[in-house]
Amino acid sequence: MKSHPNIPFRLLWEYDPNTFDLDRSYKVVIERVLERGGINEWREMVKYYSIEKIKETIEWSAQLSERDKDFARLFINSDILYVA
Repeated sequence: MKSHPNIPFRLLWEYDPNTFDLDRSYKVVIERVLERGGINEWREMVKYYSIEKIKETIEWSAQLSERDKDFARLFINSDILYVA
């Protein structure tokens, strides 16, 4: 069983951390990390969620701007996230 990602709940401020399901609501989590997360949150997101889920969310999202989507596609496909 996977442990939960170390993503600060300040990114999900309107949700109750005691009842929020990080797996069921993965699109919300991914959107927030893409919009407001730093490099550490991006790394946690990539470790926890599959690249396919992240890419699916980028294409699905009406919340993300086209600029954010373009940046996310570029960044997800780069090696930057995997450099220590």
